Amino acid sequence: MVFFIVIIALVVAIWPRGGDAPTSPSDMQVRPSGALSATDLQVDDSELAQARADAALAPCPQTGMPVASGAVLAGVVAPCLASGVPYDLGVGTAGRPVVINMWAVWCQPCRRELPVLAEYARRAGDAVTVLTVHAREGANNPYLVLRFLAELGVHLPTVLDQDGKVAAALQAPRVFPSTIILRADGTVAKVAPQVFEDPQQIADVVRDATGVTT
Repeated sequence: MVFFIVIIALVVAIWPRGGDAPTSPSDMQVRPSGALSATDLQVDDSELAQARADAALAPCPQTGMPVASGAVLAGVVAPCLASGVPYDLGVGTAGRPVVINMWAVWCQPCRRELPVLAEYARRAGDAVTVLTVHAREGANNPYLVLRFLAELGVHLPTVLDQDGKVAAALQAPRVFPSTIILRADGTVAKVAPQVFEDPQQIADVVRDATGVTT
């Protein structure tokens, strides 16, 4: 609970004010425009290693299939949060439908949605790849992201969009959470800037977008 109090304080600190007020639906959060000094706090290697162990995240996926021509994530590399090493999203997700959830520790609706996404991933199994992507703002502090996921009990594979290249490749909207569904050939089938309340809602969108029943 202490950690979530810190997160709430962070949200208050970075929430856009004045002319930067969000125009998205009330249950979404826009990408913050202010400085994120609170998320820049760094820890030593031992603390980061312990946070990784506590979070026990699934490794970033590797399908072992070739990347299709026209795949939007081809050549896009970002750190895998579970290991800290660079991860090629195009290679890792090739050949299978993908559900990508864009989120951030400062997004309160994301906290509600991530466990729903985790339940959907368990239900879907190998039929689709489920991958979460932490937004650029706050992605340079893996410790904070790991602590957040550990407190939430969500172990989904996660990458850190530290340079914004993942969002750019997906043409992701500037609201959080947002879910982008890719076809097996790596092209975008659906962009869903909404908060999913149960796994069936996600399954319905995946089915409508890709024809795959999960």
